[in-house]
Amino acid sequence: MKEELKRFAKIAGKLLDAEKEEGVVAPVPYEELDKYLNLELSDEGISDDVFEEALTALVLRTPRTQTKSFFNQLFAGRRDKAYLGELLAVLLNNSMYTYKVGGPMIRVEKLILNKISELIGFEGDTEGTIAPGGSITNYMAMLMARDRYDENAKLTGIKKALVAYTSEECHYSVAKNAAFCGLGRDNVRVVESDMHGRMRIDILEKYIQEDIASGKKPFLINATAGTTVLGSFDDLEAIADLRDRYDVWMHVDAAYGGSVIFSEKYRHLVRGADRSDSFSINAHKMLATPVSCSIIITQHKECLYDSFSNEASYLYQGDQDEINPGKISIQCGRRNDALKFWALWKSIGTKGIADIVEKQFAMADYARSYVEKNSDYTLYSFENSVNICFNYKDVPAEELCAELYRKGRIMVGYGHFKNDSFVRLVSVNHGTDQTDYDAFFKQLELTAGEIIANRS
Repeated sequence: MKEELKRFAKIAGKLLDAEKEEGVVAPVPYEELDKYLNLELSDEGISDDVFEEALTALVLRTPRTQTKSFFNQLFAGRRDKAYLGELLAVLLNNSMYTYKVGGPMIRVEKLILNKISELIGFEGDTEGTIAPGGSITNYMAMLMARDRYDENAKLTGIKKALVAYTSEECHYSVAKNAAFCGLGRDNVRVVESDMHGRMRIDILEKYIQEDIASGKKPFLINATAGTTVLGSFDDLEAIADLRDRYDVWMHVDAAYGGSVIFSEKYRHLVRGADRSDSFSINAHKMLATPVSCSIIITQHKECLYDSFSNEASYLYQGDQDEINPGKISIQCGRRNDALKFWALWKSIGTKGIADIVEKQFAMADYARSYVEKNSDYTLYSFENSVNICFNYKDVPAEELCAELYRKGRIMVGYGHFKNDSFVRLVSVNHGTDQTDYDAFFKQLELTAGEIIANRS
């Protein structure tokens, strides 16, 4: 193993050098991979030298999500302590379902969950877990809400006419989860958003009243704190008022924007979250933690046990339920996704994490200002968001993003809102600074100029 760790360090060093010198990697068409990479599996093994060559080539041809030229999705850059925690978790290879096999790592996870609960403002008998992805934390919230309002659903299936509500700008997992849990996609009411991408409270209440009048039972409002396209924050205070008025479970999908709970400056964006029933946040989106680290907290500890606990005598052999996280998990085998986030948090403190969040907003403000000051750009986004949405001249966003990717210059995506399509620049890599954004716009403008020139 020590020899392979040396090999790892050698390959990792080449990757870090390539990231610094080249930025993102030019893509290889799927059908041409075999021209460049030795990927096929055979009956016989290969020598260590050939293996190392094949593995190195594969690593260097893989998209580089941590470079300063990658603005495509929600990757917050690389922090050494977080990556150290991830590597050690892999070497330890614990499964986090019981204290018996997780040991002190169970305490590490509990500490993270308790501190996040405090930052949200939850009080009382709260509980949480780390799940395999934000889609799953949303699913867990829906299951808890379902079981609270139809207590026999997990035994005999859904018997009540339950209805869930979510914004048209919500994460796509909500519809999938409705199908998974037996609710059905047609029983999710999609609520229109305003021009800033926030769920319209007046329409939400109108839909709730209509469904109650028709004999249906509203059971879940899925609020979004940081929508995927515009980075919008729903009005959680107003939604919490409806939660109280109509006795509905309120879940805050803060997988993206929930990181603001660490910042005194931006915590107001999730004001009202403390009145929700459940809250989810992904540390791997804005908090410089490797994928994945998805957390869900609820103010109803009993609901986690009611929906997810199941006895297994071959597994739970001793220790109380409180230190056997498998009792409140959707899966049995659980990676240790806590150690990497704990390592980061332990090393830089809560204030250090706040600095990461606030820098991302500062860089978004810088990029937004650049767009606003240049008449060749059209801006579609707004303050208090780390998403900068814009178009440049008359070059379609889809075409511009595809050409930047094809030439290996920058990786950035596009989005749609209402009737508009635009480039969607996401400011979440804490390692970037103003010079990196200047370089981004320079490459974008260069590529757009080439597209325009080729038209003639």
